[in-house]
Amino acid sequence: MKTFVFCIIYLCCVLHSNGMDIHDTFHVAPLSRDQIVKNQQGKPSFHLRPPHNWINGPVYYKGFYHLFYQYNPKGAVFKQPIVWGHSVSRDLTNWIHLNNALVPTDPFDINSCWSGSTTILPGNKPVVLYTGLDANNQQVQNLAKPKNLSDPFLKEWVKYSGNPLMTPPKGVTRDNFRDPTTAWKGKDGNWRVAVGGLRGNLGVAILYRSKDFVHWILHDDPLYFGMNTGIWECPDFYPVSVNSRYGLDNSVNGKNIKYVLKASFQSHDYYAIGSYDSNKDKFVPESKGLTGSTSDWRYDYGKFYASKTFYDSVKKRRILWGWINESDSSSDDIKKGWAGIQSIPRQVYLSNTGRQLVQWPIEETEKLREKHVTYSNKNLKGKSLFEVTGITASQVDIQLSFNLPKIEEAEVFDPKWDDPQTLCSIKTASASGRAGPFGLLVMASQDLTEQTAVFFRVFKDNHKFVVLMCSDQSRSSLRKGIDKTTYGAFIHMDHEDEMISLRSLVDHSVVESFGADGRACITARVYPQFHVKEEAHLYVFNNGSCDVVIKTLDAWNMKKTKGN
Repeated sequence: MKTFVFCIIYLCCVLHSNGMDIHDTFHVAPLSRDQIVKNQQGKPSFHLRPPHNWINGPVYYKGFYHLFYQYNPKGAVFKQPIVWGHSVSRDLTNWIHLNNALVPTDPFDINSCWSGSTTILPGNKPVVLYTGLDANNQQVQNLAKPKNLSDPFLKEWVKYSGNPLMTPPKGVTRDNFRDPTTAWKGKDGNWRVAVGGLRGNLGVAILYRSKDFVHWILHDDPLYFGMNTGIWECPDFYPVSVNSRYGLDNSVNGKNIKYVLKASFQSHDYYAIGSYDSNKDKFVPESKGLTGSTSDWRYDYGKFYASKTFYDSVKKRRILWGWINESDSSSDDIKKGWAGIQSIPRQVYLSNTGRQLVQWPIEETEKLREKHVTYSNKNLKGKSLFEVTGITASQVDIQLSFNLPKIEEAEVFDPKWDDPQTLCSIKTASASGRAGPFGLLVMASQDLTEQTAVFFRVFKDNHKFVVLMCSDQSRSSLRKGIDKTTYGAFIHMDHEDEMISLRSLVDHSVVESFGADGRACITARVYPQFHVKEEAHLYVFNNGSCDVVIKTLDAWNMKKTKGN
């Protein structure tokens, strides 16, 4: 599938009570009985997806979280035209699917309504900037407004008669200009917005300014750029607090603030942290980033792309959402009748060191927890494992903390190891070391012929420790023709870090894992051949020579959410 449409569609969160019950509405998208597909093995139960066909994006307004996503109403593969699907929720977990919000109707978007973002204008007025594929297959930026601001469901949108507002500038070809960000207001009162693009060999966040949100002027220089990265898709730019986990509105500017610039390219979401010179409209990273190298920060080191954040003004947090594509074939997608899901919404904030971002599933996810099993202070000897029973292993939230009593015996880290994914592919879960590998075997068959290992290895690096976090899909399925890439990330820890934590949310074919309290995240898609609900098993293992102590282990069955 082409990646240039894999962008999160985002609307600002402006919650307030309006006394309406979503179940009383009449505009829910109908689904005919003959659309139901019987072959649903691997279908996630608590990750959002449309009822059928192809998805790649999310959003929010007035008492309801809104998810606008790029949607193929005619099939489970990418094919023009793409429309804006629409779902709403009060809690970010249970969803109602509504009628499509934007469909191709005019010369400026007649071939597709692609990705965009929503900005809340003064007076609590949401507006959408989105990429349209026009009659000449040129990518242009368009404006749409709600037909009725009093409607909390935002059922109908009106496109601006003067569209398009922006066309590809000089040096940018017609097919490399897309995905406008949420706009922010500068100190001068003017709006700014960045659009992803490719200019020569530079991936760019092309900057525009406007006084009225209708007439946009191209800035001389981009907000930032990267060399030899390919096109920058789905850029995102937002402030983060230096001394708090609370989120900030996009237009906030002042002291104790840093800025995050994210760009999607080369199948990954890279970000850099730095400052924003509002006078020159320049992003200045603290260290070199957005290069596509293994030293760059990523939101997620697995299957996670075209992400988007928004500021939840009610709970004062910034929420990140990403698109998780499939790992099986297009023919499999057609048989299933659907393809692509959304990640669990994650709260994102600056780490204590200020060097990177931390991500954690939003607190609403915990309301899905049901049956609970727990262990504590369990010693796991080298080359051993034990099964976590009493829960449904294919639909589980499991959280552990590990302690290594003999961590000083860890192997020495080789400075030549600069690519964690390559290292994980060599030092797999079956390759024994000293301090590791230890972690989880998820979606495992009883005889372990099929298993997905999510694990750690610990290395000494002078007076600190380097933790290698891996998600090993090499044995995830006996099926052929499936992407079984192994993913990896480095986590740097100090001597005072006595324990390392791991949390994995397993939802049939998707495994989202958070290492070291969210300092590294890895998402995987797995398709084991055995029957998921009846035969899935969950194990904790230690294949290192040093003993590992499981200080705490908590696992919960997870409810199936509405809308799945």
